Amino acid sequence: MTTDTAPQMQGTTVVQEEPGSDRWVLNFGPQHPATHTTLRLVMELDGERVISCTPHIGYLHSGFEKLGEHLNYNQYVVVTDRMNYISPMANNIAWHHACEKLFGIDLTPRCKVLRTIIAELARIQDHLLNVGTAGLDLGGFTAFLFGFNERETVNDLFEEICGHRFTTSYTRVGGLSQDMPDVWPAHVKDFLKAIPKVLGEIESLLTRNRIFIERTKGVGYLSHDDAIDWGWTGPLARASGVRRDLRKDEPYLCYADNWDGKGASGVDFKVPVATGGDVLARYLVRLEEIRQSAEIVEQLIDNVPAGPIDVLPGEKQTLPDKNAVYTSIEGLIHHFETIMTNRGFEPPVGEAYGATEAPNGELGFYLISDGGNTPYRARCRPPSFICYQAFSDLLVGHQVSDAVAILGSLNIIAAELDR
Repeated sequence: MTTDTAPQMQGTTVVQEEPGSDRWVLNFGPQHPATHTTLRLVMELDGERVISCTPHIGYLHSGFEKLGEHLNYNQYVVVTDRMNYISPMANNIAWHHACEKLFGIDLTPRCKVLRTIIAELARIQDHLLNVGTAGLDLGGFTAFLFGFNERETVNDLFEEICGHRFTTSYTRVGGLSQDMPDVWPAHVKDFLKAIPKVLGEIESLLTRNRIFIERTKGVGYLSHDDAIDWGWTGPLARASGVRRDLRKDEPYLCYADNWDGKGASGVDFKVPVATGGDVLARYLVRLEEIRQSAEIVEQLIDNVPAGPIDVLPGEKQTLPDKNAVYTSIEGLIHHFETIMTNRGFEPPVGEAYGATEAPNGELGFYLISDGGNTPYRARCRPPSFICYQAFSDLLVGHQVSDAVAILGSLNIIAAELDR
């Protein structure tokens, strides 16, 4: 369609905007290979340069928040698996972190350590996919394979500890669904030994690659002040110089001092911060966060306290041990009341907001309780939804080919957008 008299066609991908003009409207997505997930971008182009961009969401709407009003505080964890499905363990932890703030529950030392370990493994899992696809989106397939192979190892570790690779549903109110196997720490340490080599291979392929640098440096820039104004959190904000990490600023689990109740200090780690504010800076921040997460896990894996993974058995908010269910009438009644009746959960009437530092940023849940077995209202604060708002500003002025690099650097997960 190059003539001045070409008509505007409905249902096509490309439409000529004005006779004799070089400006076109292009539908970018929602096909999966270009956009990683079900995202649609309507771009106005001047040749290859983007003049304006309007993101469209809603292709994966599942009513996740409404489901929170109909499922109890343990049942809803299966829904969180489907939000950011790249690192579902992090979602499980965030949901029950908010629930436990509402209930006023303090976790056991063993549970805190195990949750911290799996939270950092989930961060590694998420970032490995992202730094791998940073190369894949720009034609570097080999780097993707290095990252994806080790990501599969994390899936193996999760399957070993909870029985599921993908939809884990591992946490419970006041504890975990099951304890770790005795051999699990040894397998985690084997994984930690492999991480430095994998990161070195990815860096040798991408970090000093001239093509990769030219495709990412200065592309999709967002300043420090604009990152704050847009509400960015996580590695995206830190890549723009925003020094904020909930593990440091609002510590929880083992990130807080005296986490085991015996005077021990929290885990020691650094928060990577860059000033580039572009696609390259986001890639570099995630690479360093993988190293820091590996160090956190290494500090904890040989120091998992003994004791129960759930709060005291007398707490009706938690499920009883299966042995107690099968061998005692008290355990059986406890289980029956928690699962089959509305007497299982007795939260106070009120509200609570709990947030964790998920791989993509602040993942929070706001809960309102009327004292019933299910939340009166469950609202999610997903990092993808907040960060995606700025995409148009990042893209305008760049070329169409830069859209893939910028979108990949944001690591947008559509299920977090639509919920």
